[in-house]
Amino acid sequence: MLSAFANAFKTPELRKKIFFTLGIIALFRLGSTVPSPNVNISRIDQCIALAGQGDAAGLYSMINLFSGGALLQLTVFALGIMPYITASIILQLLVVVIPRLETLKKEGAAGTQKITQYTRYLTVVLAVLNSTAFVTLARTGQLFPGCDGILYSQDIFPLVVMVMVMTAGTVVIMWLGELITDRGIGNGMSLMIFTQIAASFPAGMWSIKQANPGATGWFLFFLVLAIGLLVMLGIVFMEQGQRRIPVQYAKRMVGQRLVGGSTTYIPLKVNQAGVIPVIFASSILYLPVLYSTFRPESALGQWIAVNFTTSSTWYSVAMFVLIIAFTYFYVSITFNPEEVSDNMKKYGGFIPGVRAGKPTERYLAYVLSRLTAPGSLYLAVIALVPTVAFMSMGAAENFPFGGVSILIIVGVALDTVKRIESQLQQRNYEGFLR
Repeated sequence: MLSAFANAFKTPELRKKIFFTLGIIALFRLGSTVPSPNVNISRIDQCIALAGQGDAAGLYSMINLFSGGALLQLTVFALGIMPYITASIILQLLVVVIPRLETLKKEGAAGTQKITQYTRYLTVVLAVLNSTAFVTLARTGQLFPGCDGILYSQDIFPLVVMVMVMTAGTVVIMWLGELITDRGIGNGMSLMIFTQIAASFPAGMWSIKQANPGATGWFLFFLVLAIGLLVMLGIVFMEQGQRRIPVQYAKRMVGQRLVGGSTTYIPLKVNQAGVIPVIFASSILYLPVLYSTFRPESALGQWIAVNFTTSSTWYSVAMFVLIIAFTYFYVSITFNPEEVSDNMKKYGGFIPGVRAGKPTERYLAYVLSRLTAPGSLYLAVIALVPTVAFMSMGAAENFPFGGVSILIIVGVALDTVKRIESQLQQRNYEGFLR
């Protein structure tokens, strides 16, 4: 593998792409540490130290995770890539609902470019809404309850400037991600999420050690590290798992040439939905917590505040059920057995032992349903690892090897390595994966 890695840097074109990607990532991390105007960064550090990183994130843990901790610091890139992710998910759902978008999707590259443009517009709108919400929380003192003085001025003009700077930061992140996708290695948006999550790993691990002084702290540190690596190994195994459905293509005449007669397969992954259902479930579960934040005097708000925290049984059960439900829902809208069956029939393809048309559609739906069951359970279990497995250790808030973070880390790493390997194999070099 080391020789293959060296070959990647020996290839001028590939070396240029790797260095370009690393340069963009360095610029991205720099922007994540530059505070927005009107922010008292020293006071914010004091508030985080008093509350603890995990407790301070609280309700905003998902956005704070994707921003690498930049959200609580109210930096230029405080919102991270979360508005773009949300916009992409919304557009994917609307493609199924709105016929116009579905028609654009079927038009090929031109239609995809149009949908991407809509995603950019929606990202800007969501960035304005999110930045306004967090600036308002900072102004009213609800970003860090019981800790004020994080803004120098409460006047309207400095607050508007903060909103504009954070929104512009999101647009710049979106542009940097597209630059990586076009001129670098891998998917730019995914790599940026990978970078922000990986940046929070050292602090998360060290906070576990600091919370338990002496030999106990070091024992817990290495125990969490070992269990985290085992979790990572299990995720790699599941992410690589797939069911290959064989497909044969009959020979046919195209012009004066005889084409077809080949055998291929349809790869159906065990985790066909990726990390999207976990993000869906987390977003939905923010709603009751938001209600309790803005209506703390109501009976329902008080019950939610006491019984619906991220470490409660109610929250864990709701998360488990929602992840399974969203996994089936997302798989159903991203993989259409009817469309796959029609395309196979159009080009003379068939599954051995299964008739073309409706029987093929029913067979694909049956296999997909059988695969989604273990895939949804796997996602639900992994997402609850920090809450369930480490509650007794007192490391649940700081444990970096669980939930969304490790799923994204492993998924993006595997995808990037495969992209580098494919470019190496095009030049007759040995790849990373054997």
